[in-house]
Amino acid sequence: RGSRMAALIVMLMALSPPLAWARKIQPHFLEYTKKECHFFNGTERVRLLERYFYNGEEYVRFDSDWGEFRAVAELGRQSAEYWNSQKEILESRRTAVDTYCRHNYGVIESFSVQRRVEPIVTVYPAKTQPLQHHNLLVCSVNGFYPGHIEVRWFRNGH
Repeated sequence: RGSRMAALIVMLMALSPPLAWARKIQPHFLEYTKKECHFFNGTERVRLLERYFYNGEEYVRFDSDWGEFRAVAELGRQSAEYWNSQKEILESRRTAVDTYCRHNYGVIESFSVQRRVEPIVTVYPAKTQPLQHHNLLVCSVNGFYPGHIEVRWFRNGH
């Protein structure tokens, strides 16, 4: 009886790591692509990034500045090599700066690029002090678009 128990313990010890590993295997995975169009001075210069992700980690990307796919992680090496060997795929990505980025810029320009929203400005004291004391003023500017603004403070018009 003792030898059977020892054999059972050895078997359980041998099988335990694979069983534990099997619990860590995820039954679902997520693969997605993210396209980014970066515009400089309108559409004068455009850069397209087409980024590929597996479970949240980028593994390969196409960058129009390079004109080719490059692996970001070892997982993307074979994909980059294959896609770079396919002339039709490369040509399609290289022309996407015009057919995808510049095209979509033209479609959304009127309600995104030309959009202007006036800021909401609120000036208030940081703490309430008696009238004889100087107060630190806080200026809050929000609700505006586009995001780049310049805020200037004037005292008595100067």
